[in-house]
Amino acid sequence: MALEIVMPRLSDSMEEGTIVQWLVRPGDHVDEGQPLVEVETDKASVVYEAQTAGSVLELRASEGQSVPVGGLIALLGEPGAAVEVRMRRPRPKASPLARRIAAERGVDLSAIAGSGPSGRVTRADVDAAASSTSAPAAVNGAKGGATVHPLTRSQQTIARRMSESRATVPDIELRAEVQAHELASLRERVREITDPAPSLNDFIVKASALALRAFPRVNAAYRDGAVETFERVNVGVAVAAKETLLVPTIFDADSQTVAEIARVARTLAARARDGSITPAELSGATFTVSNLGMFGIDSFSAVINPPQSAILAVGAMRRRPVVDEPSGEIVARPTLQLTLACDHRVLLGADGARFLTYVRELLERPLSLLV
Repeated sequence: MALEIVMPRLSDSMEEGTIVQWLVRPGDHVDEGQPLVEVETDKASVVYEAQTAGSVLELRASEGQSVPVGGLIALLGEPGAAVEVRMRRPRPKASPLARRIAAERGVDLSAIAGSGPSGRVTRADVDAAASSTSAPAAVNGAKGGATVHPLTRSQQTIARRMSESRATVPDIELRAEVQAHELASLRERVREITDPAPSLNDFIVKASALALRAFPRVNAAYRDGAVETFERVNVGVAVAAKETLLVPTIFDADSQTVAEIARVARTLAARARDGSITPAELSGATFTVSNLGMFGIDSFSAVINPPQSAILAVGAMRRRPVVDEPSGEIVARPTLQLTLACDHRVLLGADGARFLTYVRELLERPLSLLV
């Protein structure tokens, strides 16, 4: 009897996956845990492993083909097992590079007439097909020629989810300025004894995590007319990867030290940028921190990632004029601009204000973050 292998759900937001590369062929015997196929999801490319041993009877999805979650992709069983006959397209001939690019750009390889030897599809064929199907006819107007850049699957998912957020989430924004001279001084001292040295963002992640533990209503999601609050405090950290934005998750950030957060954050950021990060590392966040301070941005408005109830946007640390207490003198000190976007269905303005005030207090008393 044949066992159906279906497209697995490899991330919490995955709706379909693209077959990048089969790692087995019909007739191969596979053991439990053996890699079967490389799948591109809405967040990353991941290798899916066999859940049971058996022989590969058929591959029902070709490389470059997108399949919805739960859709049939292969049949596994004992050699000679009866297989239901279904009409399916032959697997197109294509170079590995052409297959990968076709998967990234959503191009159906079976619809391309290859220009390579024996009709093999090349990268140039994929580029031409992508341009012909997605680009409008050239128009010589006041703007001149236009170059169309089709979105990758990850970019398409980001665009869809951000559009949904703006269309469906009634958000409010709260802003606070942090006097960060003590934080800057403490960070410099910690740098001398900790490797890797915690970044400013690591302290912000820790402060956010402690505030989420103190205000569980923020550590929540809006689903189907109800609010879900979570036991674990998992902070997502936005990372600019190649032509996309990924949000790796630091799990149980409230129970980790700043040094531990620093180590985890460095590892996840590196994996996000080199493409080796897994869907599991990109899932499960209950809150997000987005920091553009390293680009010199003073403050900005971040878009909530549904179903999370809030996101914290962090600007650059700069020396700004502040009133010294209790002397009343104007002095120049390092400050930070924080902007908290809240889902008003979950959080009232006062709820968000209390949370953001607590984050500010923790950052202005940074020794409490090292306890």
